[in-house]
Amino acid sequence: MRSLLPLQIAVVITLCAWLWVKTTAVDPLPDWRQGELVVIVPPAEMEAENAFETDLAGLFAQHLQVRVKTIPMNIDQALPALASRQAHLATAARNSTDYPLRFGQTYQTLVELLVCHDFAPGSIDDLAGRDLVVAAGSPQEAALRQVQREHDRLGWKSRRNTSPAELLEEVADGKLDCTLANEEQLATARNFYPNLGEALDIGSPTDLSWAFSGSGDAKLFDEAQQFFGRIKQDGTLRRLLDRYFGHNDRLDAMDAEAFITLSRTRLPHYRRWFEEAADLTGIEWQLLAALAYQESHWDPNATSYTNVRGMMMLTEETADRMGVENRLDAHSSILAGARYLQLLKEQLPLRISEEDRLWLALAAYNQGMGHLEDARILATQAGLNPDVWADVKRVMPLLARPSVYKNTKRGKARGGEAVILVETVRLYYDMLKRLETQSSLSQRPQAPWRGLVGKLIN
Repeated sequence: MRSLLPLQIAVVITLCAWLWVKTTAVDPLPDWRQGELVVIVPPAEMEAENAFETDLAGLFAQHLQVRVKTIPMNIDQALPALASRQAHLATAARNSTDYPLRFGQTYQTLVELLVCHDFAPGSIDDLAGRDLVVAAGSPQEAALRQVQREHDRLGWKSRRNTSPAELLEEVADGKLDCTLANEEQLATARNFYPNLGEALDIGSPTDLSWAFSGSGDAKLFDEAQQFFGRIKQDGTLRRLLDRYFGHNDRLDAMDAEAFITLSRTRLPHYRRWFEEAADLTGIEWQLLAALAYQESHWDPNATSYTNVRGMMMLTEETADRMGVENRLDAHSSILAGARYLQLLKEQLPLRISEEDRLWLALAAYNQGMGHLEDARILATQAGLNPDVWADVKRVMPLLARPSVYKNTKRGKARGGEAVILVETVRLYYDMLKRLETQSSLSQRPQAPWRGLVGKLIN
């Protein structure tokens, strides 16, 4: 028996080694032609970027008639992973020579902005003596390298496993002197951190494109170029960008701070009625609450010079139609406003996507269904899609021009006002959902407003 012991030990060691290799080895990248495309996308914490790139990758997979598998990954990991053939492509990349990669055509150009705590830099040279931190491997670091060619004293620290959003939070909290973020990231951040002041355009914009392995299939690269050419031409790309980024940067610092403050002090008193209205209509309570804030700042006694009144600012005609006797009764107003919005939504063709029907219905809530239909006709005449809000909002302000409205069925309308309402409600809606995710408004109504926004930005 003793003579067998070394053999048994050897077998056990060999088996353990085999199991370790089996469980730690990276599976070889499948041929995308066999039905699966593997795509690296931004991490989930970068909510808007992750959702946008995931949708874009899904459309590309449909173009190829294959399945898509997305791998969320921080930027400092994405390009090395692509270079080692762990994916077919990586999204949201800035051209780099650090790895043997190929970069496709630009689909989004973003200004890179320097922002500091309690300090408005007038030039790059103003950074002397201040700490500048950026996400390692990010487009922001690549932009700084470009600028450094003309400012050789420019220095910064690179931090791994972080995002521009987290660094913006640190700047807002005074934990960090300065950072760099693109215009969309900063626009979102300012809605939650109003003290983020004036920013400096460093003069090195980021052209985002998809990256492909230098030794990868040339056919896949060519297909991607054809895909982007098509979605640019037919408006798909523009509409997708509008969906995820088109409602940013519509609040100034005071508006954002007031909204967050009232979210913790005033909204909890009415939330249960917004939830009741959501159950009644199927429209999310955060969207209904966002609409109410835009209309009345959650003031049940609000009255405008045009005599629209109450929490949801109902006209006398709408109140009568919805069976509301007292427009200043908050409960009745919320339920009626929600039912009216749902009614408008139901009047729109079912072929329209659920999301676009909601935005179009909001425009009709502001200006009436007749004026919305005039705008949709204008969109058609301009060669745009009348079923897509991103297209309709481009022509809706034209309803205020005499040369245009005199040829419409319903005449003059403040179409620009409807666009502002829809886009601002979209932003409030987005903020409420983030606030709800990070810190329950109902459970902690007395928390300081800055505590509510700890990690809400992308």
